[in-house]
Amino acid sequence: MGGLPGGGFCRDCLADAGSGPRCTACGSPRLVRHPLADTLSIAHVDCDAFYATIEKRDDPRLRDVPVIIGGGVRGVVSTACYIARIKGVRSAMPMFKARALCPEAVIVKPNMRKYVEVGREVRAKMQALTPLVEPLSIDEAFLDLSGTERLHGLSPGRCLARFAAEVERDIGITISVGLAANKFLAKTASDLDKPRGFSVLGQEEAMAFLADRPVTFIWGVGPAFGARLAKDGIHRIADLQAMGDSDLARRYGAEGLRLWRLARGMDTRSVNPEREAKSVSAETTFDTDIRDLRPLEQTLYALAEEVSGRLRRKGIAGRSVTLKLKTQDFRTRTRARTLEDPTQLTARIYDAAHDLLLRETDGTFFRLVGVGVSDLCDGADADQADLLDTRTPKLKATEQAMEALRSKFGDGAVARGILLGTGKRGRPTRE
Repeated sequence: MGGLPGGGFCRDCLADAGSGPRCTACGSPRLVRHPLADTLSIAHVDCDAFYATIEKRDDPRLRDVPVIIGGGVRGVVSTACYIARIKGVRSAMPMFKARALCPEAVIVKPNMRKYVEVGREVRAKMQALTPLVEPLSIDEAFLDLSGTERLHGLSPGRCLARFAAEVERDIGITISVGLAANKFLAKTASDLDKPRGFSVLGQEEAMAFLADRPVTFIWGVGPAFGARLAKDGIHRIADLQAMGDSDLARRYGAEGLRLWRLARGMDTRSVNPEREAKSVSAETTFDTDIRDLRPLEQTLYALAEEVSGRLRRKGIAGRSVTLKLKTQDFRTRTRARTLEDPTQLTARIYDAAHDLLLRETDGTFFRLVGVGVSDLCDGADADQADLLDTRTPKLKATEQAMEALRSKFGDGAVARGILLGTGKRGRPTRE
């Protein structure tokens, strides 16, 4: 946490911080002051307003104006720049509400292909620092820089400051860094000084720092669990700190023990570079609510194709198919089906999701539909036919042929008949 006496460095020239308000070597006010700034090695790196920052980078006219990334009046906000956030715009907010809060904002439709490419550039720079990079999403990751000081000739903290400057110079976006003793504290620290932040949070100061935060500040404590804790008289993290581990375990089981540890800033999880995605999904928000089966089927098939393609590109498959629907009044319905064996095929994903969809199309208007595949495994185990199964080999051959045509002639080169005549749909978002 910034502001503590002793230790530290200049984020711009990496010289020792000294005691004054500015760096004595280069005059910069961007100083990291903490007694552990040169010894801690677990970091959380988070790109600042990632999608919006990329769009501002690519269009200088947007630099000083509020920008919201989202699709259509009926869609939701993917992200918003910090100017728009000052007006109250937040991710996942309905677009109509965002427009009302910030009517002067420029609305930009998401360009996922571009964002993924920039995310890969940032990831490559992370992996040049350390092989211990655990991605959390397209724009954030944990890093463990233990033992890298000899390699880079710098402490982990100074190495991260140089990395942040290189990302800004070479890629044109900004990042915020949290440096701490463990993953929970590192992620907490990275949010303290956005954008272009660099915060350090030591283990000894963790309890005092966390005490006044609401219990929902702890990762995994959502609104429902937070309400349950509030009903039991637990509102702040200090309330958890005052309780014993056995009491919390008796009330909430294993989750209670996790709360006891995190309330004290304790986290034994290691940075895992092999961390795998738990699911692959895609969803669409409609421009107007839909209740008719046919357009829902068409949208669902297109999303199943998207998920199938991503599974193949990642070399993975899944056994569980989940249908997601959001009603006109923003209520979410999720229905799932487990397959007998894992799949990558569009047809099998669609068939399972379609069966679930048929049970939900009762005249209800829907504003969103999505499909996901989970219970993931190696793609080599997918869609293994036996002597009695003649359908799977045909499906695989057909989909492989379609994919080859699209690779050669473009995505619009071939399409299933179910997609012909598709009306206006929202833009798919990926998780």
